[in-house]
Amino acid sequence: MIPKVSPWKKNTVAALTEMLKEGGTFAVIDIHGVPADSMLGMRAGLRGKMQIQVAKKRLMKLAWEATGNDFADLEEMYSSAIQPALIKSDLNSFEVFTELKKTESGRAAKHGDVAPHDIIVDKMDTGMPPGPIVGELNSVGIPAKIVKGSVQIQKKVTVLNEGELFEGDLGLMLSKIGINPIIAGLRLCGTIEGGTSFKPATLDIDYEKFESDLISFGAGAFNLACNIRWFTTQTIPTLLSKASGEALALALEAAIVTTDTLPHLIGRANRGALGVAGSLSADALDEELSQLLGAAASAADSAAAAPSTDEAPTEAEEEEEEEEEGSFDGLGSLFG
Repeated sequence: MIPKVSPWKKNTVAALTEMLKEGGTFAVIDIHGVPADSMLGMRAGLRGKMQIQVAKKRLMKLAWEATGNDFADLEEMYSSAIQPALIKSDLNSFEVFTELKKTESGRAAKHGDVAPHDIIVDKMDTGMPPGPIVGELNSVGIPAKIVKGSVQIQKKVTVLNEGELFEGDLGLMLSKIGINPIIAGLRLCGTIEGGTSFKPATLDIDYEKFESDLISFGAGAFNLACNIRWFTTQTIPTLLSKASGEALALALEAAIVTTDTLPHLIGRANRGALGVAGSLSADALDEELSQLLGAAASAADSAAAAPSTDEAPTEAEEEEEEEEEGSFDGLGSLFG
């Protein structure tokens, strides 16, 4: 005798099959411990971003295989969920993780809950006034006493290790000092996107650090490429600028006359000539050279007397400097 299948089971498999045929990103979540009213609010907040379908593992397996998929891809995800549900979304796996993370919040541990990590209570001033709380904290292994009219935890203590069960009033006492270790929300067990499976640990990314690392790695790669003279569209402008500066410095050192080096060479020669002229007797100088030395001395005195400033030279000062550099022709008698 063939067992009769309940209509609701057929309807659930049909709905799941239709959802799977639409494609996209599929995720298995655990809704265990989420209150019904909170679940309604979470569904409303995620509406438009993802569909949530609660189904037993057997029904999900039928729908998954009906669409030509291997249920082994979902087996591990379903095994890690106490009360599994399937999500279908057009978001990518990383975006799905981020949206589900927003639904999480801490709650007080209850008797029988499993510690998700080591539960550590630090030495601190609770700020609570004296009262029965001192004895209650000590009764669950949290050393407390009254100091200066306030309840204080005397030392750092691990009250529960990861995987151990909460018993008695331990969770309640921890909640009173601000420790709510049980995460309530839509916990992601994994996703499948384009045939690739992603675990939650892979999707949990610190985006600010990721962006900072990308900038740092990019800068490091650019510096390395420039140092080893690796020619790319990004490095060529910098390499050309560096090469141009080095070529100009070499040409000036070798006194090679070009349209680029000539102004620098004339300026350097002019300054050198004025330096030589300044060491000569006034009788050896012609009128033009004496005037140039006098102007240079006056400029030096004015610069020494004026307050220091970081302002750029004015246009008139730049023109005056150019005129002084152009007066090199008047020193010809010194080298004749």
